[in-house]
Amino acid sequence: MQSMIKKLFGDPNAKEVAKFRKTVDEINALEAEMQALSDDALKAKTAEFKERLAKDEPSEKMIPEVFAVVREVSRRVLKQRQYDVQLIGGLALNKGMIAEMRTGEGKTLTAAAPVYMNALTGKGVHVVTVNDYLARRDAVWMGQVYHFLGLTVACTQPYKSFLYDPSFKNEAEHDAERDETGSFKVDHDYLRPCTRKEAYAADITYGTNNEFGFDYLRDNMASSAEGLVQRELHFAVIDEVDSILIDEARTPLIISAPAEEAGEVYYRFADVVHDLIETEDYTLDEKLKTVGLNDAGVEKVQKSLGIDNLYEDGGLKTVHHVEQALKAKALFKKDRDYVIHDGEIVIVDEFTGRLMVGRRYSDGLHQAIEAKERVKIQRESVTLATVTFQNLFRLYEKLSGMTGTAETEAEEFHKIYKLEVLSIPTNKQNQRQDLVDRVYKSELGKYRAVVREIKARHETGQPVLVGTASIDKNELLSKMLEIEGVPHNVLNAKNHEKEAEFIAQAGRRGAVTVATNMAGRGVDILLGGNPADEKEAEAVKALGGLFVLGTERHESRRIDNQLRGRAGRQGDPGSTQFYLSMEDDLMRIFGSERMRKMMDTLGLSEDDAIEHKMLTKSLTAAQQKVEGHNFDLRKHVLEYDDVLNKHRTSIYRKRRDILEASMKPTVDGESPLKSIVLEAYDGEIEQIVSHHSAAEVNVDWDADEMTKAVASLLPQGMPLSEEWLKAIDALKEEGDAVLLRTKLIEAGQALVRAGYDRLAKDVNDPSMMTNIESSLLLQSIDNLWVHHLENMDYLRQGVGLQGYGQRDPLVEYKRESFRLFHEMLAAFNQRIVTNLFRVRLIRDEPKVEVPAENPRENDDIFDPSKPTTEMVDPGTLGRNDECFCGSGKKYKKCHGAS
Repeated sequence: MQSMIKKLFGDPNAKEVAKFRKTVDEINALEAEMQALSDDALKAKTAEFKERLAKDEPSEKMIPEVFAVVREVSRRVLKQRQYDVQLIGGLALNKGMIAEMRTGEGKTLTAAAPVYMNALTGKGVHVVTVNDYLARRDAVWMGQVYHFLGLTVACTQPYKSFLYDPSFKNEAEHDAERDETGSFKVDHDYLRPCTRKEAYAADITYGTNNEFGFDYLRDNMASSAEGLVQRELHFAVIDEVDSILIDEARTPLIISAPAEEAGEVYYRFADVVHDLIETEDYTLDEKLKTVGLNDAGVEKVQKSLGIDNLYEDGGLKTVHHVEQALKAKALFKKDRDYVIHDGEIVIVDEFTGRLMVGRRYSDGLHQAIEAKERVKIQRESVTLATVTFQNLFRLYEKLSGMTGTAETEAEEFHKIYKLEVLSIPTNKQNQRQDLVDRVYKSELGKYRAVVREIKARHETGQPVLVGTASIDKNELLSKMLEIEGVPHNVLNAKNHEKEAEFIAQAGRRGAVTVATNMAGRGVDILLGGNPADEKEAEAVKALGGLFVLGTERHESRRIDNQLRGRAGRQGDPGSTQFYLSMEDDLMRIFGSERMRKMMDTLGLSEDDAIEHKMLTKSLTAAQQKVEGHNFDLRKHVLEYDDVLNKHRTSIYRKRRDILEASMKPTVDGESPLKSIVLEAYDGEIEQIVSHHSAAEVNVDWDADEMTKAVASLLPQGMPLSEEWLKAIDALKEEGDAVLLRTKLIEAGQALVRAGYDRLAKDVNDPSMMTNIESSLLLQSIDNLWVHHLENMDYLRQGVGLQGYGQRDPLVEYKRESFRLFHEMLAAFNQRIVTNLFRVRLIRDEPKVEVPAENPRENDDIFDPSKPTTEMVDPGTLGRNDECFCGSGKKYKKCHGAS
């Protein structure tokens, strides 16, 4: 279909590349002019560009000159000049597109010009990497270019941040080595520790998707404006964009606190499902990754729990525990999905094979796995703040990305992120040979063949890179190679920096490197080794270049392509081949029964293989099916998360308004938060009047209850105003209902304003009044948001049952979540009006002071005119406790009575 469209209308990718080539011609025309400039003249260009932008010169007009400047600075500082194809990639990034560039084409250098261009606005640029090592490396390596041009560069790491500062160490020999090895070695001497706020105030900030995401969430939990670290989210360039926006799209970032759930509960349910048998007691669908009890399984579970009906007697919580325990038993496998490390369950990233230390499965699943493996159960957590990467990165004003493999997911990038994918031509003609897959009957037979192939190629001196699907397969292959006496390096993505050095040398003659996954390593494999050695490189080329051997096909073609892409970089020779077995997950789940029978009929032994193009095609078709299914899942998750995202955006905006208002100076001795507080009181007065004036005729309105409700909002002991009493008195005779309501609302709102002024006078300190208000507002909004997240989670879990009632679960979710959100907003106002006027001021008794020799010596010790405050939440009081209002009465006899 696509080929037919291309024939009729031309290739849209080629058309876009052709447009960019015209701009590249303009950049090239400026090259001689830029080379003639002195270092100082080049540095002065940044101030000139900023001035032109300030005068509203269109940034599009400046593109050729800006890109030409960055290219020249890169040539002088890094000794590397961007190729024309790298400029095309940079232009695509600057336009807010995804640049698909083959491995080894220099994505890091490609991003330099668009990052600089967008940093000129002063709004900040975020460069997103897949691990902390790459964030550090690129900040130091590319920081040289940006620092030369007068921009500040920073990087964020877990619990620390750094600014690029070349003055830390500046030895000529050291700099020369850095230019050679900067693509894989990080020099920490150039990273000066700084605060998180300083890191985000830099023109360019490097960091991982996790760090940017968690800092966004932390900012929206900050208790003061000083605690905010990020600026507005302006422009982001995402490296390995497919890994972050596709593979990790459904992974939410969660900031949580421990909840109180006994660990014994999980052990009990692990025991309940332990003896359940697949097909007999439950059905397992590995394609859809689902598991569910059948009738026989339900009977067994009920018997184990000693109940008659799991769904009625057990309740939702019991059903949830059973479901999670069953998932842990049937769907999650040790050394594939997780490992046991230092007595803890550590998740293994299915796409990269990396250990995801600190990350936990949600909804009690992690505890269920801990119970299954009989390790110590960590307490379940309560979600305080959460966001998915899908919604995090859609917050940026402008977004772009780079990867070696994006075309297969172009539809998803367009539909979800409004991002177009542009395939960038290679600098040199690709010479890589992709050999047909070899399929073996058993896994053992496959690995024996893999070892034979590696050994044979190693003996010729050809470098070999082997990609495995999991850590345990990595270790199995390593042991087999040891037995055969083949020296090799094993990479399990545990130490990114050390492993980057191994990868950099994986192109040396005779090198054998076994890795779980090669995505997001950020390091080129140069033939002959790194730094480059011409003689060695030619010798390796003569041997056929790098041979890449995949031991298993992944569900996603992209992951396979990422591995393949390691061979044949920059026009080098190279070859790739996958060795598969009928026992591999993909073959077992999606491979046809006919193929298995054919192998049996042919009488093939474990060491015999089948090679055929039709076989490779059928595998690709299976992968496309899985990709389509996973896309639907991600789209489905996004549809639900978009509902919560609207709530999140609204609450975080409200929270930010409170923080920003609290930082404003007092005007005429009044708190800057007064308007926000009175808005809540005004709304409450309107609600009280409306609620008690529902009857058509005003004489039937409940005047007494209305008065009680309004009085309960006022500070203790404050009398009702004459205006209110007159408005209530007017209800005794029939009149204009609209006019009477208006007078009641106006009188009530005037009352609460008087109550506010009374409290402010008692506090006698505008800044303290602001602190009281901001504490109340932020605590209220944070507590209610946590409860709302919990409610939305329960709603999400239960809404699927609506499908049985012929209702669309998503429509029901939207409808019910709308109700929950408005209930939360009402509860927020309720908390403010219930608590603010209940603040109890505790004044210390004046003390006898010994006069100081210096009259100003004790100024800051004590001032009886400034009270301290204590906030009490009425919800925490018992009925017999003293009332929070300070009357001295019991709560039940005072404010608890109403």
